[in-house]
Amino acid sequence: MSTLAEPLEQLDDRANRGQVSLAGATRRELAAALAGAGVPEREIRMRVAQLWHWIYHAGATSFEPMANVSKVLRAALAEHFTLARPKIVAEQISRDGTRKWLLRLDPTGAQDKGAEVECVYIPESDRGTLCVSSQVGCTLSCGFCRTGTQKLVRNLTAREIICQVLIARERLGDFPGTLPPDDGLVPGEGLRAVSNIVFMGMGEPLYNFANVRDAVAVISDGDGLALSKRRITVSTAGVVPRMEELGRETGAMLAISLHAVRDELRDKLVPLNKKYPINDLLAACWAYPGASNARRITFEYVMLKDINDSPADARELVRLLKGIPAKINLIPFNPWPGAPYECSDWGRIEKFSGIVFDAGYASPVRTPRGRDILAACGQLKSETEKLRARARLAVHEG
Repeated sequence: MSTLAEPLEQLDDRANRGQVSLAGATRRELAAALAGAGVPEREIRMRVAQLWHWIYHAGATSFEPMANVSKVLRAALAEHFTLARPKIVAEQISRDGTRKWLLRLDPTGAQDKGAEVECVYIPESDRGTLCVSSQVGCTLSCGFCRTGTQKLVRNLTAREIICQVLIARERLGDFPGTLPPDDGLVPGEGLRAVSNIVFMGMGEPLYNFANVRDAVAVISDGDGLALSKRRITVSTAGVVPRMEELGRETGAMLAISLHAVRDELRDKLVPLNKKYPINDLLAACWAYPGASNARRITFEYVMLKDINDSPADARELVRLLKGIPAKINLIPFNPWPGAPYECSDWGRIEKFSGIVFDAGYASPVRTPRGRDILAACGQLKSETEKLRARARLAVHEG
C-alpha cells in the first residue's frame, strides 16, 4: 500500500483570485463562460467544441496547449478561468491493485475550508471500473455501510462528479500523452483504463438527481470522454420517485441496493425502505425505461451472517424478482471499524448463490477488492479530520 499526501492548509490561490474552473463544465456552461470572456456569439459554438475536445478528449489542465485556439482567447480565458481539478489529498493502492483517492474540493463559502470525498478504481483483466461519489457523506444511515456513519455535508456538483473521472483517467494514463502507473495494475494493452463508471461511492445519487444527470451526459458524450451509457451504472437504495426519470433522462444502467427480502428487515438495514417499501421499489423496477434482458437491472445483496443469508431468503429473493430482467450481485460484507455485522460464511454464500443461479438468474459473488485500504463496497468514509492530521504529520516528518 502506498500513500500520497500534501499540506491541506495550502488552498489554491485561484480561490483568492475569484477564478472558476471549467474542468467538468457542461456545453452550456462553457458557452456562458466564453460569452463572459467576450467571445462573439457567432463563434461560441465552434469555441465550445474546441474546449470540449481539449478538456475531455485530450485531458488538458491549462489553456496553453490549445493550439487551435488563438493566443488572445487563451489569454482571456486564463485571466478569468482555470482547468484545475480537485486536489488529491491521499492516494492509496491496495495489494490487489485497487486505488482509492481522497479528493479535496474547492471551498463553497467562507465557512467551507474544502470538503473531501473518496473515489475508487478497480482494475480487472478486461476492464477498469471507477466508483464515483455523488455526495459528501450520506443521509441514509444504512447499518452495514460505513459511509452512512458520516453525516451529509452537501451534494457534489456535476463538475465535481465529472472531475473524479478526469483525475482517474490522468493518473491511470488514459489521456493522450499520459503514462500508466509503472506498477502494471491496470487492464491489458489496448484497453481503456477507465472503461466503466459506477455511481456507488459516497452518497445516494438520486438525492442529487440533477447533478448526476448532467454528469452522465458529459461522461457519455461521444466527442469527449465517450463512455457508453451501457457502461455507466447508477445505484440507488430505492428513491422510487426518481427512478423512472433516471432511466428516461440518462439512459444509464440501474442498480438497486436491496439487501433484504422482507420489509421488517430492510427497514433496519436500509431505513429508506420505511418510505419506499419493497413492493413499491419493485414496481418502479418493472417500469424502469429500457429494462430488458439486454439491459438487466442489477440487484445488490450484501451477505450478512445469520441476518439475510438463509436458503429461505434466497428462495424469497427469487420469488420477488420473478419476471424482472435482473442479475443479482452477492456482496460479501466488507468489515470496517465498529461495524455491527459479520460476513456470511463462504459455504452459506455458495449455497445462497446456487439457489439463485438454479432459478435462472446470474448470481456472481463479488470478489472483495481493496479491503486493506477500506476501499471495498460499503467502506468509504472521508474521515476529514483524521486525514488532515495524518497529512500534516507526513509533511512535518518529510
